[in-house]
Amino acid sequence: MLTLEHLKLVSWPAEAPQGAFADLNGLVGRAIIVEAIPEEPILEGKLAPIDSLGGLSSVIPRGMRAVSVRVNEIIGVAGFVLPRTRVDILVSINPQGDKARAASKLILQNVEVLAAGQKTERDADGKPETVNVITLLVDPKESEKLTLASHEGELQLALRNSLDLESVITPGAVLGNMVQGAPVRVARAAGPAKPKEEPAVQSVEVIRGSSRTVEKF
Repeated sequence: MLTLEHLKLVSWPAEAPQGAFADLNGLVGRAIIVEAIPEEPILEGKLAPIDSLGGLSSVIPRGMRAVSVRVNEIIGVAGFVLPRTRVDILVSINPQGDKARAASKLILQNVEVLAAGQKTERDADGKPETVNVITLLVDPKESEKLTLASHEGELQLALRNSLDLESVITPGAVLGNMVQGAPVRVARAAGPAKPKEEPAVQSVEVIRGSSRTVEKF
């Protein structure tokens, strides 16, 4: 929340930027939602709507929601998921413990990260432990998907380029289909050649008068 201690009036050598303020009283009590550096003009676009409170709620656009999910360091892309980065969200589900039906699906794409921090919870023994929490900016329908996925499966975040806005359609991956592919033909040594078998031969002795011959069939 801006106070008089945060502000000062300065002479501007040219036309003032659009959205600038010439009266300090119009800024006192407003919440700033974009980081500002010293001597930078405070513009309307950097402020939360009038009469809104400061904090996270002031940066949530109208019609959107902030949803927090619990992650570990690996799911959080090893610490590279930071506020204002964008991620895709995948869920892995193993219905009724059937490994053959275990599946992974990309459920949300190009989601903005509002906050990445830690909170303290108690484990099964009642001892405090620190867990990572990621807060994501989603619309109401996406918040339903995210909540269901976090309860029924395991989430995985995929960090993406903030300039890559393209959405893709994927069929998902099912474990049974991955491991039950067509048989693979593999070349191997044939070993020593087997001797060719000769066909069976029948011999018949033929006697004609004083002549004697052997006929083979």
